[in-house]
Amino acid sequence: MDLTSFNNKAQRFSKENKTLLTGLKKKDSRKVDEIFHQLHDEVFEEIDCLTCANCCKTTSPIFYQTDIERVAKALRMKPGDFIEKYLRIDEDKDYVLKSSPCPFLDADNYCRIYNDRPKACREYPHTDRKKMIQIMDLTHKNTLVCPAVLEMVERLKQVKL
Repeated sequence: MDLTSFNNKAQRFSKENKTLLTGLKKKDSRKVDEIFHQLHDEVFEEIDCLTCANCCKTTSPIFYQTDIERVAKALRMKPGDFIEKYLRIDEDKDYVLKSSPCPFLDADNYCRIYNDRPKACREYPHTDRKKMIQIMDLTHKNTLVCPAVLEMVERLKQVKL
């Protein structure tokens, strides 16, 4: 995956994509979900996250208390020690990683805590959830991080809603 080309393309189409996604908020929620879920399945048939891992390299998931406890247990750490070593509180008062890339991402883009990863990682990039119209701002943000989301939005431009 050529992340430089992706970043250039994502930036070039950012304004256009934001306008498109904002407009979807006014559409039939079920129809938007149906199209996004179809595009999600199609695109992830073609794109392998292990060739990219840009999300793990550039952003941090939110860690909820249950995530902290599960990951700490998997790492054989006390939750407090896990927080101290890996997390900080962001401007929204959420626990996020202190640094990027993610400290659990290995050289081959595999996650060392994959089976115990946070809920936000499990659900990323959120393009197969219900009520997509509620997260159009997040989806736009994810077009700047995830090549698969950018591709879904590019294909969405060919769909008549």
